[in-house]
Amino acid sequence: MRIGFIGTGSMGSLLIESFLRSGALQPRQITASSRTLAKTERLSAKYPGLQAVSSNVRTVLQSDIIFLCVKPLEFHLVLSEIKESLNPEQIVVSITSPVQISHLEGILPCKVAKVVPSITHAVLSGASLCMYGQRILPEDRLLLEQLISSVGTPVLIDEAHVRAASDISSCGPAFLAFILGLWADSAAELTGLQRTTAVHLGAEMLLGTGRLLTEGGFSLEQLRQRVVVPGGVTAEGLSVLKQHLISVFPELIQTTAHKHEHDLAKLDASFSQLEERDD
Repeated sequence: MRIGFIGTGSMGSLLIESFLRSGALQPRQITASSRTLAKTERLSAKYPGLQAVSSNVRTVLQSDIIFLCVKPLEFHLVLSEIKESLNPEQIVVSITSPVQISHLEGILPCKVAKVVPSITHAVLSGASLCMYGQRILPEDRLLLEQLISSVGTPVLIDEAHVRAASDISSCGPAFLAFILGLWADSAAELTGLQRTTAVHLGAEMLLGTGRLLTEGGFSLEQLRQRVVVPGGVTAEGLSVLKQHLISVFPELIQTTAHKHEHDLAKLDASFSQLEERDD
């Protein structure tokens, strides 16, 4: 099996390196291209056997599965370039949340899936959001999920829910890093605890909490009950959080949804122009 990557920026290179680190792929199985050949050549130099090519078409011709790791508004240019080189047995996987499967199936002759990854795959953890087009067969899905399982946990979702799900799985690390930074800042300023120590403690706490909620079998409510002593310090702290956080997450979800709808409108216009040129 040969895997192609079109786009070797932040997430494209992260996926390549994660698949290699996990042992799921060997460098010789990978062909990669991007707008900046130097980026891909650096990966090739780091992982001998990985083929860096200057043409997206070459990536397509040498691959069974092609990951599209480009920005949303670059899709119409990339698809125009590669669509004639694809065959019905190949699988194209978009990792870009606002690009709809229907957009891709309307233009490409091959099988189509969407997998939204997370930066947590860099440590072979976290969830990948999986959505499948109408041409994907059960064996295709099994193949993709076996590959994805090497770097994280594949989670099947409805495409209509991709924005809210991405807020948690993909944007969530940035949100939590921001919250932990504010918490550490306050601890340092108000108590004298070193900020680096506070960040380290918070990171270990996040790691352990995640394990309790997954392999530990705890529900959110069970976890709270085990930590909170009525009238104790944690209970007092929770009362502050309840007072101030009730409106934060609805506003966050509404804000990201608004941005998502804006991106969808721009993409609909872009793909409509591409489809009109094909007619």
